[in-house]
Amino acid sequence: MTILPFACLGIGFIVGLQKMTDKILKGIDVVVNITLIILMLTIGMNIGVNNSIMLKLNRIGMNCIVIALLTITFSVIFTWIVEKTILPLDKIKENLRDENMNLDKEVNISEEEKKELSPLVFIMPISIILGVILGYFVMPQNKAYLLGDILTVTLVFLYIGVGIGLGNNRKVFRYIRVLGVKIIFISLAIFLGSIIGGFIAGSILNLPLEISVMSSSGMSYYSLTGAYMTKVYGIETGTYGFVVNVMREFFTVLLLPLLIKISKGSPMAGGAAGNMDTMLMPITKFVGVELGLVTLITGTILTFAVPFILPILYGIFQ
Repeated sequence: MTILPFACLGIGFIVGLQKMTDKILKGIDVVVNITLIILMLTIGMNIGVNNSIMLKLNRIGMNCIVIALLTITFSVIFTWIVEKTILPLDKIKENLRDENMNLDKEVNISEEEKKELSPLVFIMPISIILGVILGYFVMPQNKAYLLGDILTVTLVFLYIGVGIGLGNNRKVFRYIRVLGVKIIFISLAIFLGSIIGGFIAGSILNLPLEISVMSSSGMSYYSLTGAYMTKVYGIETGTYGFVVNVMREFFTVLLLPLLIKISKGSPMAGGAAGNMDTMLMPITKFVGVELGLVTLITGTILTFAVPFILPILYGIFQ
């Protein structure tokens, strides 16, 4: 499972480099969304069919809260250090304002606000809950092995979809050129903070590092992280991958008024990979439309980094 993700990403990237019409891109988006729903149902059924996991859900939930909060905390600390030493975001905000460059000019904000209300936001958690119910009450134990096959197929589709997005989303390189390559240090700080937060959480909670570090390295990309960790380590570890990253988004939204008081980059540090989509508009409302562009770049870099990071960490922990 170390090579397969890279092969699927490569195939998707090559496809994404081709010129595609809006109709084709929308079709790909529909396929990816259906894949995500199937993925959530499968993860839920894996949890429901496993009685030992059902008995541990309370403890797993508390552990996930600790991991999520520590990943946010250390991401904020590292981002604050970057802001104070390498990349003063206040100055960047002024430069972007002077050049009349902001998120509103690069992204249709009204469309992005609609995305916040996308049915998928509600369908995915409902799919997990429905999956748990089906797994617990309906799924025969002797057929549970089929869930692993479904998980593999959906992961292949999801990784190819990520690769297509990477190949098709070339605007981020233009943004980096305009803002300077130093902008990558924000993403790097969030990543390092997440890894260290996961390591410390694992030490405190006495959890194996493949659980705490890999789940924290998902950086809000809960669907892929939960599915990948389930496939390579089993459903208990995969549950951490999913729940930790859902909680990261939840706590970031809850803490936004506090995070913005620490620094301009702190809300971005909390949102991590989610800055590309679900967290983009809430964070932009706090940091402003100029730095909303930085938020988008940060989220895009991390979103496309997670599919590479997970198999690399798996190879390290093997």
